Amino acid sequence: MKIKIDLKVGRVVRYFILADLALFAGWGLVSPIFSVFIIEEVAGATLITVGIAAGLYWLVKSVLQLPVANYLDKRKGEVDDFYTLIAGLFIATFSAFLLVLVAEPWELFLVQIVHAIGFALYVPSWSGIFSRHLDGDRVSFDWALNSTALGISSGIGGFLGGLIASWLGFKAVFILAAFLSMFSALILLAAPGLIIPNKKGIRLRRPLFMKDHNPTSVPR
Repeated sequence: MKIKIDLKVGRVVRYFILADLALFAGWGLVSPIFSVFIIEEVAGATLITVGIAAGLYWLVKSVLQLPVANYLDKRKGEVDDFYTLIAGLFIATFSAFLLVLVAEPWELFLVQIVHAIGFALYVPSWSGIFSRHLDGDRVSFDWALNSTALGISSGIGGFLGGLIASWLGFKAVFILAAFLSMFSALILLAAPGLIIPNKKGIRLRRPLFMKDHNPTSVPR
């Protein structure tokens, strides 16, 4: 008995999964070596420093994303969601570049706050747009496909992160993570069907706005 899996999904869902994949592939490079980086490269760092850095990120992100999500829910359309999403990706990119400069614990903590702000903007805005564009009869599959993509990209990223750090050093990992975060933003900015056409109905070469609409494929 053959089991056939249809991987066909909506265009917006497809591009958002690709963007998510690129972002988490980049940060997947960082995850396995981050604690080692702190201990070896940050002056006076201890295991307590590692714990504070991790806790600071999760606390700031968890608290901040709630008002961000509440604000976006109150705004009609998806323009605000899209700009918030892109802003989050650029801030995440910036935080990855900043890791290259970290030498003191306070600098590490500051970068972790910037990192948290980026993802606090990204997560609710990405989830909101993605949810509104789910295929009406394949909601579970769309979410599962994204989870699978993230799992594969994070797994490969974790493996490669250790190799790159051992061959080229920590800075190479952070720079690559930054470029993948930037690539995630470029995927969405360049994606067809995510922007408003000009008055002649022709897509602009430089995307400017997210299309405002309520997809008919999404159950109400």
